[in-house]
Amino acid sequence: MIDVSPGSVDIREKLNAIHLNVFYGSFQAIKDASLKMAAKTVTALIGPSGCGKSTFLRALNRMHDLTPGARVEGEVTLDGQDIYAPDADPVVIRHRIGMVFQRPNPFPKTIYENVAYGPKIHGERDKATLDATVERSLRQAALWDEVKDRLNRSALDLSGGQQQRMCIARVLAVEPEVILMDEPASALDPIATSKIEDLIGELKKEFSVVIVTHSMQQAARISEYTAFFHLGEIIEFGTTTNIFTRPREKKTEDYITGRFG
Repeated sequence: MIDVSPGSVDIREKLNAIHLNVFYGSFQAIKDASLKMAAKTVTALIGPSGCGKSTFLRALNRMHDLTPGARVEGEVTLDGQDIYAPDADPVVIRHRIGMVFQRPNPFPKTIYENVAYGPKIHGERDKATLDATVERSLRQAALWDEVKDRLNRSALDLSGGQQQRMCIARVLAVEPEVILMDEPASALDPIATSKIEDLIGELKKEFSVVIVTHSMQQAARISEYTAFFHLGEIIEFGTTTNIFTRPREKKTEDYITGRFG
């Protein structure tokens, strides 16, 4: 067994996966994965296609509860509390641990209604509070100045990059503690990608961010910590600098240097 626990990496743990296993029917997609994710930092998950990165990410806020035939074993703790405990409420978990998907998924509603959706679901009805939340969230997502005069226009009229930042604002509106991102820039052009990366750099000042990325260059640019996945296992975890310049495992080195993947 390769020791990938970041015992040698001094981090303030926010989210912690402990001996996590994920099954789709009889197929085991994640095998005994343990990973500590730090507070107010970016942790990147890298590895070849089909290695389990997105499956692992979705286990961190119980998204697999919604997948027929999926089963999760092990623990995921948020501030030391197991999110898979019998008394844990998945709705509350997803409130605290938000998710941004690979492709922008705006609702067919106005920009305002998209961002206000979460707070309304959680019972907020005061117009002034909703107005303030929408503005705060769009500012945090670096989108306010671009859309403040057209909040009542359809979100579907936005460009792809703007839609993705609006989806990030929608997550921020419910004030999560952790933001999970599944290749959030893979469908975007280089300029929009750069804006998302700049935004992630700002978000980590307040939130813990865990991002799946197919781009090693992106991981190197935006993350403090990196975990390398291969065939459902975490092969190596460490500071991003060490992973990319001094990997301990040959598989990691082979992937980083382009020998496979």
